[in-house]
Amino acid sequence: MGIGAFILDLLYPPRCVFCRGFLKRQPLLICPACAKTLPRTEQGGAQRGEGFGLCLAPLYYEGTVRESLHRYKFGGASHYAGTYGALLAACLRENADGDWDIITWAPVSRKRLRERGYDQARLLAEKTAAFFSAEAVPALEKIRNTPKQSTLGSRAARRANVAGAYRVPDPARVAGKRVLLVDDIVTTRATLSECARALKHAGAAGVVCAALARARE
Repeated sequence: MGIGAFILDLLYPPRCVFCRGFLKRQPLLICPACAKTLPRTEQGGAQRGEGFGLCLAPLYYEGTVRESLHRYKFGGASHYAGTYGALLAACLRENADGDWDIITWAPVSRKRLRERGYDQARLLAEKTAAFFSAEAVPALEKIRNTPKQSTLGSRAARRANVAGAYRVPDPARVAGKRVLLVDDIVTTRATLSECARALKHAGAAGVVCAALARARE
């Protein structure tokens, strides 16, 4: 460890992204206890949905995973993306067999991006793509700001909230391509279905989805 890293560890000791316990410096910010007890899905938690054939997620959206994602999404903990990306990439390697040509993400609106300062799905897509020696590319645009999906109760309300909210500004980027679409959390699958619809309307050959965590059925 260099002197700079040593000083940083003294000032800002690394913490587990899930339980926030202190760690020794290591590539992934996951403590041994959480590595054993995280609520992991079986076989990548495979789901199917409208507009896409498969959605994978390594974790269930509950407990410390939910708390961690709230810090990532709303609390400025953007540095969690590297650890999340490693978990998601491992899940994809085990369960998806590289069944895509390009990697992209479900984007936030411009208003939300200004408020938050970063797009959490983009960061996750970029970190995940790096494990495949690939680059995440912008393919979708959110053309209107919508209420947060988490504030809406029913599946029907969530579907209506995002209907027509996404478009593909450059269809040539996805035409004939198999797309891996990344988001941070999957609950009702409404956002992913709407993004997949826009991608297929632009000529994508197929869409596979992935997220760090999914709700239990």
